[in-house]
Amino acid sequence: MNEQTKLIQFAAELIQEVINNSEAGQDNEDGEGDSFREDEFTRLMIEYLTDAGELDDGEVCYHRNRGIKVNGYSINQDFECLNLFISIYTQSIPPVTVTKQEVETAFRRLTNFLQKALKGYHLSIEEASSVFDMALQIHDLRTQLSQIRLYLFTDGRTTIDVKQHETIENITCSFHVWDIERTYRCLSSGKQRETIEIDFESQYGVAIPCLPMPRSNSDYTAYMVIIPGEILYKIYAEYGPRLLERNVRSFLQARGKVNKGIRQTILQEPHRFLAYNNGISATAEAVELVDLPGGGKGIKSARDLQIVNGGQTTVSIYQAAKKDKADVSNIYVQAKLSVVAPEKANEIVPLISRYANNQNKVNEADFSANDPFHIQIEEFSRTIWAPAVDGTQRQTRWFYERTRGQYLDVKGREGTAAKKKIFTTTHPTSQKFTKTDLAKFENTWNQLPHLVSLGAEKNFREFTIQLAKRGKFQPDEDYFKRLIAKAILFRKTEKIVQVQQFGGYRANIVTYTLAYLSNKTAQQIDLERIWREQGLSPALQEAIKIVSYQVHQVIINPPGGRNVTEWCKKEECWKQIQTIEIELPNEFWNELISVDTKPNQIDKGIESPDTEDLKVIVQINEVSDETWFQLAHWAKETDNLHSWQRSLAFSLGKLAAKRKSPSYKQANEGIKILHEAEQLGFKYTHDSNGKISV
Repeated sequence: MNEQTKLIQFAAELIQEVINNSEAGQDNEDGEGDSFREDEFTRLMIEYLTDAGELDDGEVCYHRNRGIKVNGYSINQDFECLNLFISIYTQSIPPVTVTKQEVETAFRRLTNFLQKALKGYHLSIEEASSVFDMALQIHDLRTQLSQIRLYLFTDGRTTIDVKQHETIENITCSFHVWDIERTYRCLSSGKQRETIEIDFESQYGVAIPCLPMPRSNSDYTAYMVIIPGEILYKIYAEYGPRLLERNVRSFLQARGKVNKGIRQTILQEPHRFLAYNNGISATAEAVELVDLPGGGKGIKSARDLQIVNGGQTTVSIYQAAKKDKADVSNIYVQAKLSVVAPEKANEIVPLISRYANNQNKVNEADFSANDPFHIQIEEFSRTIWAPAVDGTQRQTRWFYERTRGQYLDVKGREGTAAKKKIFTTTHPTSQKFTKTDLAKFENTWNQLPHLVSLGAEKNFREFTIQLAKRGKFQPDEDYFKRLIAKAILFRKTEKIVQVQQFGGYRANIVTYTLAYLSNKTAQQIDLERIWREQGLSPALQEAIKIVSYQVHQVIINPPGGRNVTEWCKKEECWKQIQTIEIELPNEFWNELISVDTKPNQIDKGIESPDTEDLKVIVQINEVSDETWFQLAHWAKETDNLHSWQRSLAFSLGKLAAKRKSPSYKQANEGIKILHEAEQLGFKYTHDSNGKISV
């Protein structure tokens, strides 16, 4: 299949995904009902560019008025860079040409919105609308912003490659066009981001002096480099977070503000920066070397440059120069540059990043697509059939896209058009989900809607940290089926909320509505039934409709402030919603799982015991209550074990007396306590009934 055919196939799949994930032809209160498919297209483009490292995240926010239009926005963590999005969604196959005039018109509408927002456009907008939040934030940050990036998304082809920067209200604005061809190239290149190519001589006027490592048979080469601080500043100013390998970017976002020690050195003792600072580690796919006039080698250019350790150093230099107007011309940064061939990059680069950052605990939570958890979910998604519905015999699968573009790649490997059609029927695009989707489903069910409201990427990072704290977790088939039930619950709720025509904040309403129901029912919603029926009962749908209305009323009336979007990100918002008393139909309550008859069907997500945990729980259940009580008494008399271990032993005794099973955490700690006590001299045996006893 040639590239042109693949591009058309990609465009067709994109349009189908938009259709499946949206509802068209409905009118909002503000007359923006025609934006549903365009909203979904914008959301997908934000997702693609986030995966590509171009964006940290973004929110869909459609607004159109005379001479202005905007489809979404994002603001970086330090509130100095604003991204605004506008979409031209043609829904045409094969992709049509979006003319230069159409591109210019779209950017003009977007810049018109920007100018109005900077000057106080929010004052003329209804406060309950999501565009009010966007316009208000832009206005509030007008003196803080140092950079604005304007993005055009389109499923058509464009002829504009570069549009010159402009200055609006003394802020530099850059223009970025992502058409169907550029998006396809990025997703089909086998990378998770668009490659950065830097020519140091042409862009910055100098080759970077380097010392090559001695030649060996290694599968990489390395260089010791001294980078002028001014060049490092300029590189980051141009490429931003795209320069930072994802592990480092996650670290910076999790840790927050600039390192104060680095900043102090830059401002007060820049000449000692090289002596005080540990430098950075970077990787590249290839470099071009040149001979320097005074002797030695220099790096003329680098392809796919990524900083894998030293993000704090890089960002600190940039912000000191940008915000503090610091002179960085006397700063030099040492760097180790590892050049790794593309075929080895996926194997070696993540390890370089992990080992280079091993002093930072947060990196243990940096969750790659190759993590066993992801791989197991992917394997289940390729082998487990969903039950047939609507009286048909046709079964389908839910496709887990472990890495971006995987769905199209797998489909593309089907040899014939007939086989491709069978693949699509078996794996409908409406049943495709990603890592960020998984995190959204789980954190909503686990009653963390304020985290889900942070945005897909930030919420995923929070889920990752929770999973790392959970320890090794091996999902089984039951976990996968319940996960899909949550996916069905979430996506059906999106459609129910959309029909209510609230006029904005759908994503927030959905996650808070389901979190509320999860909380009030103690997670007793019957996920097994949802999986079995691949849908929601009428009573559950009615409950969702009722709760969504009440949730909407709370989130659009934030206390002491007018920014609904920011309010939804606060735990206080969730605490307030939990206090609402909502009368729900008896039919809904009657459908809930009985804790007495089906306790094992209560799903706790990743906090549920996995297969290995269940084995440990069985072992603990073999220990008699008398043994635990004797152990607790022995530990107290001998002053062995920690006080919390003695307390847990007593608690396990009480559970055993009631013939109740412990949690997986209690069970795992209980096994450790038994082994430690035995080593310290405590004796226990198995009785005639198989129970462990003193």
